[in-house]
Amino acid sequence: MPNPLYDAFFRPHEENDRPFLHLKDGTGLSYRAFLAMTARYAHALRENGVAVGDRVALQVKKSPEALAVYAACVAAGAVFLPLNSAYTPAEIDYFVSDAEARILICDGAAEAALAPVASGAGATLLTLNADGSGSFAAAAAGMAERFDVAERKAGDLAAFLYTSGTTGRSKGAMLTQKNLLSNALALVDYWRFSADDVLLHALPIFHTHGLFVATNVMLLAGGAMIFLPAPDIDDLIASLPRATAMMGVPTFYTRLLADPRLTRESAAHMRLFISGSAPLLAETHVEFEKRTGQRILERYGMTETNMNTSNPYDGERRAGTVGFPLPGVELRICEPESGAEVAAGEIGVIEVRGPNVFAGYWKMPEKTKEEFRDDGFFITGDLGTIDSDGYVTIVGRSKDLIISGGYNIYPKEVELVLDEQPGVAESAVIGVPHPDLGEGVVGVVTAKAGAELDVEALLAGLRDRLARFKQPRRIVVVDELPRNTMGKVQKNLLRERFALIFRA
Repeated sequence: MPNPLYDAFFRPHEENDRPFLHLKDGTGLSYRAFLAMTARYAHALRENGVAVGDRVALQVKKSPEALAVYAACVAAGAVFLPLNSAYTPAEIDYFVSDAEARILICDGAAEAALAPVASGAGATLLTLNADGSGSFAAAAAGMAERFDVAERKAGDLAAFLYTSGTTGRSKGAMLTQKNLLSNALALVDYWRFSADDVLLHALPIFHTHGLFVATNVMLLAGGAMIFLPAPDIDDLIASLPRATAMMGVPTFYTRLLADPRLTRESAAHMRLFISGSAPLLAETHVEFEKRTGQRILERYGMTETNMNTSNPYDGERRAGTVGFPLPGVELRICEPESGAEVAAGEIGVIEVRGPNVFAGYWKMPEKTKEEFRDDGFFITGDLGTIDSDGYVTIVGRSKDLIISGGYNIYPKEVELVLDEQPGVAESAVIGVPHPDLGEGVVGVVTAKAGAELDVEALLAGLRDRLARFKQPRRIVVVDELPRNTMGKVQKNLLRERFALIFRA
């Protein structure tokens, strides 16, 4: 039966004995072995009541088994919902309930905490550990290593990725088979990937970068991945001579540059370094090229669209820009309110249209309508320009999005939790330059009359409410927040005031 994603990414490899995953412990997994695991997992999903179109939520540590759950969802026609491994049970509760997930697969250590979450959402709870054990793995053991793949069409849903909004309510971006496949096809060609490539993969696989960019590209190309659990600097340095390409966030590159073992010789086997998920400083570009002789290729994407633009593989990779629209992607710069295109070189909101653009927000038809123009262009909310040579530059984010270590953080979500802390009258959360993470989260708070705020107590109050990457790295108490004549907090002034807080 036709299934565009399975037919492109997985079916060609069912009899392929070439290496697919090289693991940190020196072991590995061939394509054939990975697809056999995928079939067993797909059978286990079916046995646990997953029908075509059902949502399967996954919050586990990175492992080959976790990746096989994604592949099994594709095979079974389920909608894959990867969840950040740092999310708290309170956060998971919203995602699983909102998505109406049929199954929640979690790490065994989280089973007790997530049991009431799954029960409340009407989802079956199963476990899958980093070592491949757990109740889901046990359910799959002994299952057939062939699976009758579900029939799907290009417009059918393949995945949900939740992205927060300024209202504080997370939105489920619905990604179709066509969205994922079209982007992988464009990137394999644009970045020249082939079966000879070995990708150094140290990204998480609950995020579009590590899953729907890195992994899908390698599956389509038929290459291999050095599949590291985390971006440990020793592992990255040791893996460079065995890899041909790496996809990373700016933090990867700043940490590599801080290590004297990164040299022209250590990177000699590499043909391509790619950076995304956050802006890369021009000085990082310059220093990396000076050290290794290679120029980082920067690109631009987002949860709702996967990749939109890229600096060229051949040609000038211009620091500070994110290159050109990918083949098949239309991009324009518009006046935010009217939607009229601005003159060349002027700043406006970036809008995109193409097969990569998502199908809308789950159960939010009005929000979906707000984010699209009548002619089908998606309003990204990012501010940018296009220069006379056609290079796109991101100059800001109209919704105050913070990108720290490659993760998206929406201030309103953090502010809602901060405002609930004892003694806090009001808060404003901003992102300011951070030497390692790109941007660091800063909470600026005012106290209620007669209250004295303890910064450490405020930080402690957030630990069980927010994932670690969302928690402010600094909290500052001020007498009042700056406002304009309409009463809106002027975060630009706060960013200026505390711009050097992580350099003090």
